[in-house]
Amino acid sequence: MKCYECLKSGKDSDTLAICIICGRGVCKQHLVREETPVWEGEYSIKLKCGMGVECKYEDIQHTQKILCRPCHEALKENYR
Repeated sequence: MKCYECLKSGKDSDTLAICIICGRGVCKQHLVREETPVWEGEYSIKLKCGMGVECKYEDIQHTQKILCRPCHEALKENYR
């Protein structure tokens, strides 16, 4: 599998990971691996603190996940 972002710019790089949000294959240059919030739902992402209560980004449990750069930016933009 080839990196989606590299292919858009005419490069040919192998995929190292799959984005957990959009499912795109990404190379080392285009992936972000950091602590991200635990969420529920498939497409409409809602952060949860527990017992179904929505909360702020800072107040929730985080786990390390791999995202592509566009999904990472969207996540950070929506939950700061």
